[in-house]
Amino acid sequence: MSETVFTYAAPALKFGIGASAEVGHDLVQYGARRVLLVTDAGVAATGHPARIAEQVAARGVEVVTFDGVRVEPTDDSMRLAIDFARAEGPFDAILAVGGGSSIDTAKAVNLLTTNPGELMDYINAPVGKALAPTKPLLPLVAVPTTTGTGAESTTICVLDVLALKVKTGISHARLRPTLAVVDPALTVSQPALVTAASGMDILCHALESYTARWFADFDAKQPEQRVPYCGANPIADMWSEKALSLLAGAFRSAVREGGDLTGVSGAREQMAMAATFAGLGFGNAGVHIPHANAYPIAGRVRDYRPAGYPDDEAIVPHGMAVSLTAPEAFRFTFEAAPERHLHAARLLDPAAEGDGPDVLPRVLSTLMRDIGIPNGLAEVGFGDADVDDLVEGSLKQQRLLATAPRPVTDDDLAAVFRGSMEHW
Repeated sequence: MSETVFTYAAPALKFGIGASAEVGHDLVQYGARRVLLVTDAGVAATGHPARIAEQVAARGVEVVTFDGVRVEPTDDSMRLAIDFARAEGPFDAILAVGGGSSIDTAKAVNLLTTNPGELMDYINAPVGKALAPTKPLLPLVAVPTTTGTGAESTTICVLDVLALKVKTGISHARLRPTLAVVDPALTVSQPALVTAASGMDILCHALESYTARWFADFDAKQPEQRVPYCGANPIADMWSEKALSLLAGAFRSAVREGGDLTGVSGAREQMAMAATFAGLGFGNAGVHIPHANAYPIAGRVRDYRPAGYPDDEAIVPHGMAVSLTAPEAFRFTFEAAPERHLHAARLLDPAAEGDGPDVLPRVLSTLMRDIGIPNGLAEVGFGDADVDDLVEGSLKQQRLLATAPRPVTDDDLAAVFRGSMEHW
């Protein structure tokens, strides 16, 4: 029997320039008197977390700050944050100020300070035990300072398990933030490549959820079997299409103009809105092959150090890792829903010509070149000899691959990786 039900959920949302100044009021409404603010050193250096903490304290709420989040979190870095929270607690609420790394770390902290066990108990199978939380979590207010991850809207936290050299995550509906406070003014200081990489994450969120397996193509589930990612559906489609339209007008400008917030193009504000819309879409429909492939790309990086990111160790930023196999992945999925792939391509580029599987990959490659994304896996240090390891890492992401619009074999993934060594 085919599925007849889809689900939709989202955090409460506050959006607009200056919205972050109201967080103290918001926390008081949740009954908070003592909160843990989670951020990273780079975001802390902008002054935004300290300013928000001061405004929260002015409302009579005590704020304890943890600024040791690692960009692209690992199991070790998350354990440090969890240990800090356990030692400094109890808290009435968690406040995340930063990019996806800070928000995801805050989700893990929230889970492990309210529920028994350790990190690996909750990490998705087959890497971890995939246990579900048994106790309620604290209110979590997420204030993103980057436009891309959508972490403020989703039920997922992503991390690298160092011993296995794999990126994986924890996924459960209770991880979704209680409130997302999206203030475009906080993103103005993003370096150009950070804007490009995080913007590609927005774009792939929208494209993957829009091209995901249709919810009614899954087998029918019992209520207890339902998961946050239910497949493409009419509500998620609406958010994804709008996000793609916003990106078409704002993405290149946001990378090029940087500080433009409300000027001629208002690019930063439009990007923040696109990120929010895409998060509301993929947080329910799901993502598939590009995100599954991104996990081993990021987990197996050797020497790549991109501009605008901490240079103390090699890193392929998440949005960049997602984008590097996206053109080939969408070439592969085209036959499952040609009309959706072509419509998405023309939302991004109304002048896109053709009607075959090359249209969307060509639109993506052109955009990636324009905004400074590396020209394929080879540019970030991978070669043909790495394909088997990359495929092995992707196959561990069955939660994501199950959302792909057509079945994916190891040979299919190998072809996608090999075709992604160079895009232009």
